[in-house]
Amino acid sequence: MTPKNPAKVKAAAAHPARPGEQCQAPAGTWAPVVNRNRCEGKVDCAEVCPHDVFAITRMTDADFAALSFVGKLKATVHGRKTAYTPNADACRACGLCVVACPEKAISLQRVA
Repeated sequence: MTPKNPAKVKAAAAHPARPGEQCQAPAGTWAPVVNRNRCEGKVDCAEVCPHDVFAITRMTDADFAALSFVGKLKATVHGRKTAYTPNADACRACGLCVVACPEKAISLQRVA
């Protein structure tokens, strides 16, 4: 579990472009989708997520192989760190992760 950053949570909550349903959606109806070509594993998403959806870890070999050339360069520079969503079924669509991500690598997708 990544410790929460109250300043980042407050800034993300006040962001005018915040998508989603303000944490009012039933769990499992939305899921965050991470664009690995953009993600640099900077942990902002994990620091603001109130439901511990994210884990920042080393990118799998399969995910690394699927990156574009530029994505591979960027991933290598950042130690192949990326955000994964092992608890995506806990997502309540608050959208904090979307606006907190400095690379704009996260979007919300309705799953049900």
